[in-house]
Amino acid sequence: MNFTEFGFYDDLLDGIDAMGYVTATPVQEQVIPAIIAGRDIIAAAQTGTGKTAAFLLPLLHKLTSSPHEDHKINAMIIVPTRELAVQIAQTLEGISYYTSVSFISVYGGTGGALFANEKKALTSGVDIVICTPGRMISHLNMGYVKLDSLKYLILDEADRMLDMGFLDDIIKITSYMPAAKQNLLFSATMPPGIRKLAKTLLKDPAEINIAISKPPEQITQEAFLVHDAQKIPLVKYLLRQKEFGSILVFCSSKLNVKQLYEDLRRAGFAVGQIQSDLEQEQREQVLLDFKSKKLKILVATDILSRGIDIEDIDLVINYDVPHDGEDYIHRIGRTARAATNGTATTLVSMKEYGKFQRIEALLGKPVPKREIPAEFGPGPDPATASNTSQRGRGGSGGGKGGNSGGGKRKPFRNKK
Repeated sequence: MNFTEFGFYDDLLDGIDAMGYVTATPVQEQVIPAIIAGRDIIAAAQTGTGKTAAFLLPLLHKLTSSPHEDHKINAMIIVPTRELAVQIAQTLEGISYYTSVSFISVYGGTGGALFANEKKALTSGVDIVICTPGRMISHLNMGYVKLDSLKYLILDEADRMLDMGFLDDIIKITSYMPAAKQNLLFSATMPPGIRKLAKTLLKDPAEINIAISKPPEQITQEAFLVHDAQKIPLVKYLLRQKEFGSILVFCSSKLNVKQLYEDLRRAGFAVGQIQSDLEQEQREQVLLDFKSKKLKILVATDILSRGIDIEDIDLVINYDVPHDGEDYIHRIGRTARAATNGTATTLVSMKEYGKFQRIEALLGKPVPKREIPAEFGPGPDPATASNTSQRGRGGSGGGKGGNSGGGKRKPFRNKK
């Protein structure tokens, strides 16, 4: 389906054309007409399906074509991380360029000047606010944010927000909003907590489910069963085997990010790291260097798996086994985007073996296992690994930790 078939206003079509959008993805084909029709939405779609444009385009169309109050906040997009806020703001800046719609991104980890700029926009009114829950709560607590005219609420990556403990914040933010509004909820998974939240917020929603929990076919998946001490040497070995473009290495804790980053840096690799002990400006610079190819390798925590939008990542390495199948899908979904091919390699320790078997069960088939090169010595016996994992289910590697950063912060754009 071509984007010209949705009935968008000409100014919005100009932005769509400038962004190079031509044909809608399946999630866009289903979501856009429902949003334009005024339906509440609960949509499940895996990463890379085009869901950001699926809600931004009809939102812009409605703000352009329907009456709404100036000097008020008309729409709010709540996201779990600053990285996703930046990514959405960048997309919005492109497709809204020829419209009169104004927007601002509101997230933590920034200085007083930017907080003041956020306050000014929230006080004087802005069409769309893209925010993280904690930062918006900070503004609401100061009493100058008025959401009584809000017409559209979007919750993006809702499952991640619940995982990060933002449920109470979301409920508090929505308590400032009128009941009569259009509510859109997007989530990669639909656990019971999401269903409960949907029943609280949504009214007779249209339910849309687009092929979650299955990685793209063009991703070559492989795994090594290893001892913990073999992980860093094996990563170095894999990085030297062939010429890759951009490479993402995911760890489950910031401590593992730091250790692996230092080892790779000392070994002469062009590598950066994203973890919560870095200042926000440092994280943004690292991600900018990675996108511009100054850095070939980026070592990061899980949150980056949903907060980065780079089309040409050739290799994803899971240094630690992800916490669950959906995290695995999101990690490896960073490669093989835009119909290209990619490789996803997972290093599985004895304590992580049971966790990886559960991921394979979700995938519906085993991930092919490769033998460790002889120079590293033998890996663990699978039977022993299975017994060990049953005694200590859940594996190692720490919690779903580490904030990550990226992208250039976009300033408040006044209406034209």
